[in-house]
Amino acid sequence: MAFNKYPIGFFDSGVGGTSIWKEVISLLPNEDTIYLSDSKNAPYGEKSKAKILELCIKNTNFLLNKNCKLIVVACNTATTNAIDFLRANYKIPFIGIEPAIKPAALTTKTNTIGILATKGTLNSSLFEKTSSNYRANIQIEEIIGKGLVELIEGGKLQSNEMKTLLEFYLKPLLKKNIDSLVLGCTHYPYLIPQIREIVGHKINIIDSGEAVARQTKAILTKFDLLQQNTQKANHTLYINKEKEVLEQLVSDLKYNVKVVEKDF
Repeated sequence: MAFNKYPIGFFDSGVGGTSIWKEVISLLPNEDTIYLSDSKNAPYGEKSKAKILELCIKNTNFLLNKNCKLIVVACNTATTNAIDFLRANYKIPFIGIEPAIKPAALTTKTNTIGILATKGTLNSSLFEKTSSNYRANIQIEEIIGKGLVELIEGGKLQSNEMKTLLEFYLKPLLKKNIDSLVLGCTHYPYLIPQIREIVGHKINIIDSGEAVARQTKAILTKFDLLQQNTQKANHTLYINKEKEVLEQLVSDLKYNVKVVEKDF
């Protein structure tokens, strides 16, 4: 079997990476995919770099055993802590996710942007390296969104607890005169409607989904890995915890999607 017929693999610390996965399957509707939701170990953002690397290796091996031709690390924390190791030690291409600081920095009028991310992302050396390219010219206000991932994973997306936490994190940012808010966790795009209610319509909310989808297509094209079959693609999503939250997040999609609850 030609490699281009193999699926694209995705993994995240939980269900949030489906925000990236949805962008990719929308741009590449003929590509089969396998998504791995490591919800049992969510969130990665509070773990040590060594533990994050251990989990990323485990997830990568799972997807390689499913014959994935390319892996999207659909998690900011996993990318910033493990992507260099994965690229150095495995032969297939990896697509990483980083907070979209660049577009925010290039478009800001107030010279102040906000970043809402996990502790693991904001404390990583890769984030520090990326953000340092812009700190000379703009003010970057960082907020650790502690507790947000846990609420999403627990099926409490629309809860009062979520609203209270978001207000607690975002209202101080508004006082800093930010005009862009960068979402530095793949779970957070699911919060955009609630974030918009708090910050209003003058703040530019930026996530990495579309850019990651375009990069995935570019890398598949570069290595001649694009699926040539025009049949409807199949998508299998694995989760090692209760699958109801994941099923709910993908229930609106008109694709061949199967959610499998499996310990790994």
